[in-house]
Amino acid sequence: MNEALWLLLAALTALLGMAWLALAMPMHWKQVFTHTAVQPSTAILRLLGCLSLLVSACCCVMADSLSMAVLVWLMLLAGAAFMVAMLLARYPTLLRIFWP
Repeated sequence: MNEALWLLLAALTALLGMAWLALAMPMHWKQVFTHTAVQPSTAILRLLGCLSLLVSACCCVMADSLSMAVLVWLMLLAGAAFMVAMLLARYPTLLRIFWP
């Protein structure tokens, strides 16, 4: 697979993981779903978030050497966390697309 596709997949899974970790917090869940949906177990959301971040790390390793992959992955984590924080601050309902 092409290096750019691995990095794109890593970025998307990092964003998905950070979104699931944010939705695991009851306050953010209420902010996103405005009391219309019942929150699943926070352990499930945390597990999904951690697994997604692990997949993101594996995608980075597939794209680059290990030393470069760790750096790229940490930068993707920071960018994904910032993006989720900004979505929660401005358009929290957009995070509904990350949960069926």
